[in-house]
Amino acid sequence: MSDANVVFMGTPELAAEVLRAILDAGYNVTGVVTQPDRAKGRKKTPVMCPVKELAVREGLRVFQPQKVRLPEAVEEVRSMEPDVIIVAAFGQILPKSLLDIPKFGCINVHASLLPEYRGAAPIQQAILDGKKETGVTIMRMDEGLDTGDMISKRTVLISGEDTGGSLTEKLSKAGAELLVETLPGILNGEAVCTPQPACPDMPYVRTIKKEQGRIDWNEDADSICRKVRAYSPWPSAFTEIDGNPFKIWRAHTGQSFGEGKPGEIAFDAEGHMAVRTGEGMLYPDEVQIAGKKRMPVSDFLRGYKVSPGSMMG
Repeated sequence: MSDANVVFMGTPELAAEVLRAILDAGYNVTGVVTQPDRAKGRKKTPVMCPVKELAVREGLRVFQPQKVRLPEAVEEVRSMEPDVIIVAAFGQILPKSLLDIPKFGCINVHASLLPEYRGAAPIQQAILDGKKETGVTIMRMDEGLDTGDMISKRTVLISGEDTGGSLTEKLSKAGAELLVETLPGILNGEAVCTPQPACPDMPYVRTIKKEQGRIDWNEDADSICRKVRAYSPWPSAFTEIDGNPFKIWRAHTGQSFGEGKPGEIAFDAEGHMAVRTGEGMLYPDEVQIAGKKRMPVSDFLRGYKVSPGSMMG
């Protein structure tokens, strides 16, 4: 515990886990900065993000700027008198004028083992790339995008069943624990900061767009299966069947059999539905057709006639 003033900046569930840990550790949180409420559902009702929900429950001061780099937004944060600013998946780049406010700097909880996977979607990209492990990095922020000095790291294993959602939960817990362990050293000046190695060719992971979930059946089955996992729960891996939107929530792969084109539906010797890909077969395990709930593929096939040779997409 410390009497230092902490301002927290974050938005999704991962960030809420970190904020909860800071509060439980007894730190004095003088303000929470998060994204504006977003309209959701058919009625476009404004919905609070997980960080705001927690902050409101705890009676914390909340600030939701459209753009945190605007001078008036910077001054609002300054008025919170932060000794340190903790950032976790906030969703906006901080200007130098804000980075310079706290005497102990702005500290970011980043969901990858830097310098790999700088950017907005490191969790999903690790699954897409077939990584066996990833992790979290506590870093001191600078004006670059996830380029600041590293303070501490923790490795997290990726199982063959992990989805974007389940891996986010793992990294949320790891990041929250690591921050609480690291923060005292930052505040007493004992933390050791290590510059990131020069990686000019290291790509940034951009914000995920919904269309990225569309399945390209020309890809190999392993790649498509990783997409199914990475993009669950959002934006989900989707295609069409008979012109109807069709989501695949869980799947496994198998060897090719017979002849056909990518996207063609086939049934193996045991009667299991598979879809041909550029290499190998994709076996959907849990699916969802428009207007229905998620269900095992066996339940789907009992209520929906699928003919061998029909096409997905």
